[in-house]
Amino acid sequence: MNDNPSPTVRFTLRENASILIEGSIEMIGPDGNKIETKEKFSLCRCGGSKNKPFCDGSHKANDFSSNPC
Repeated sequence: MNDNPSPTVRFTLRENASILIEGSIEMIGPDGNKIETKEKFSLCRCGGSKNKPFCDGSHKANDFSSNPC
């Protein structure tokens, strides 16, 4: 039995905005290399970021809506 529980990682889908990631994770790119991350960062959902996979606030300018209807 492991007495040290895994740290919690939280993914929050922000309304009409990015995915907020909180916690300690390791992100690996398609080339197999580690992408630098912090304990708190946002991932792009709108497809408009010039800093993918991270959010750069482009969703504000391109009127992104997370509502599927």
